[in-house]
Amino acid sequence: MAILLSLTAGLVNSEGFLGFSVLTTNVTGHAALFAENISIKEWANSWVIALWMLLFLGGAFISSFIIDVIGKNQRYSNLIPISLEFLILVIIGIIGNHYRTNEVASQLFAGSLLFAMGMQNSLVSMISKSVVRTTHLTGTFTDLGIELAQLRFIKPEKKRELRSRIWLKLFIISSFIAGAIMGAYAFRSYHYYSFFIPAGVLVFTLLYDILRVTAKWYYRKIEKKLSFNG
Repeated sequence: MAILLSLTAGLVNSEGFLGFSVLTTNVTGHAALFAENISIKEWANSWVIALWMLLFLGGAFISSFIIDVIGKNQRYSNLIPISLEFLILVIIGIIGNHYRTNEVASQLFAGSLLFAMGMQNSLVSMISKSVVRTTHLTGTFTDLGIELAQLRFIKPEKKRELRSRIWLKLFIISSFIAGAIMGAYAFRSYHYYSFFIPAGVLVFTLLYDILRVTAKWYYRKIEKKLSFNG
């Protein structure tokens, strides 16, 4: 699931940047832009950037709140955040071409993507217990560097687990970069319709997750039945 969502984030990262000239998968760069606009007294732009950062925060809050409320039902805990993200991508794909020259609409679209990425980042972070991030690579590269260094010093019996974490991060990084490349090519060819591609990946991710959880539930039920009969 993390790899598929990382692919989605890579697609959104390049498509959002090409479509709105805004980084829409993280807020690190926006802090510098916010400070710059404050320093030159561009108050209107400062408020827009502040709103973008708050939307990312809001997305993280909403996703976390939803999972905390219905998290015990694992079959559906991811359904609402991913469905909301899907809806945002589809709406931009449908109407983006009609408002591409409208500055206010572009700012709203960029903000909605930041909200969606905040939801996704929070979702994966909660599922992985803050081990995995999918909407940006800074933390992933940092963790990868730490774990590569630990290979030299870790006890032999723990190396297998460490290698598994390293491979996961390598797959996440590769998936994000592949998504970014695909998104760049797709946007240049299909413009805002290219947002249907990450939306499609989300549908596949959701179906995969539901089927995976259902299969686990089914096998556990069979195991319990066999144990009871035994």
